[in-house]
Amino acid sequence: MTDSTHDTGSESAQPHRNLFQSLELDTRLLGMIGAFILIAIGFSIATGGNFLTPRNIFNLTVQTVSVAIMATGMVFVIVTRNIDLSVGALLAICSAVVAIMQTRWLPGVIGIELGSPFIAPLAVLSGLVVGTAIGALNGALVGYQAIPAFIVTLGGFLVWRYAGWFLTDGQTIAPLDRNFILLGGAEGTLGEFWSWVVGIVASIAAVWAVYIARRNRIAHDFPTKPLWAEFTIGGVFVAAILGFVATLNAYNIPKGKLRRMFEARGEVMPEGFTQGHGLPISVLILIAVAVVMTIVAKKTRLGRYIFATGGNPDAAELSGINTRLLTVKVFAIMGFLCGLSAIVAQARLQAHTTDIGTLDELRVIAAAVIGGTALAGGAGTIYGAILGALIMQSLTSGMGMVGVDSPLQNIVVGAVLVFAVWVDIVYRRKTGDV
Repeated sequence: MTDSTHDTGSESAQPHRNLFQSLELDTRLLGMIGAFILIAIGFSIATGGNFLTPRNIFNLTVQTVSVAIMATGMVFVIVTRNIDLSVGALLAICSAVVAIMQTRWLPGVIGIELGSPFIAPLAVLSGLVVGTAIGALNGALVGYQAIPAFIVTLGGFLVWRYAGWFLTDGQTIAPLDRNFILLGGAEGTLGEFWSWVVGIVASIAAVWAVYIARRNRIAHDFPTKPLWAEFTIGGVFVAAILGFVATLNAYNIPKGKLRRMFEARGEVMPEGFTQGHGLPISVLILIAVAVVMTIVAKKTRLGRYIFATGGNPDAAELSGINTRLLTVKVFAIMGFLCGLSAIVAQARLQAHTTDIGTLDELRVIAAAVIGGTALAGGAGTIYGAILGALIMQSLTSGMGMVGVDSPLQNIVVGAVLVFAVWVDIVYRRKTGDV
């Protein structure tokens, strides 16, 4: 007599489960997606459908990138039971260095003028180096000198923005290098064809990731989802990616700008010709950051050490993890991402302004917390932080479109942050993850 209950890793041996159990969906993620959908529908109704137009979705996406990049780093900081209140000020000093590098130091000291192919790479490198160095300094003060991160970064909040102010003499710095401006996304896009290419490649990668995850579960005799559930999840990924690309391609470049583009090439624009913007370069930068940070979090020793330290710092140190050096690494990563965000934000604005990055501390921390990062440490996701940043920017943009005053916008954002922390506490109590 054969044993028909032997578990071969297939779905046939598993007990009957409902739809959500079969799909193994993250209830927290579903909640965030549901909140975003409600926000989008609400503002779409309030604005007569203008909130969900291709133009506004394009602008919303570009505006989200800078905060989202920093939010991925804030996940690591908060997971290790620290906080960084200096991210907006750090963005400002990095932006000042990048702008001065392009307009004064490279032309005046080295003789490389705007328009040179070396300007943009050297300016980008300067911002990343400064951000990483200041982040590492913060980490050293926290890790090796045992100064609370709250105090170190509060000091940085006061120091670095005004250091940037003195560096630029309180002036707006413009114009910037044309190649550099492409990184902001407002000007630099892939166009329709290459956006579809990227969308198709990303769709294939998403389906491949689902397949690899299933194959690994079977190889290790772990329970697997039903095949229909795998196909459903893969289909949702593909539909979301291609739908996003189609929406951005539907936002056409203004005819006047198209005409100037043809004239610059010595051509005449055909009658009735149209062209969509496509994917902004800044969005590609965010995607690359998200992929790298997710790999670091889930597939590397550094990521395991970060979450282990956040879960139980004493046990992590007793197990041989150098928690002091780890703190330096985490804050250096945060600083690097602040430098990268400064580059994207400055390129989008096409100038360095003295108020760049103002209140980004609130937005970045709120994005990470709304995305499910536990203030108690030990838990957080990169995709959650990015979705949290999108929700925050949707609230800000939507309120701006319906005419809500800026002070009231900040009141709402602050209230949402407190509400998100309360929801996180209630959720962890109910799930026993406290």
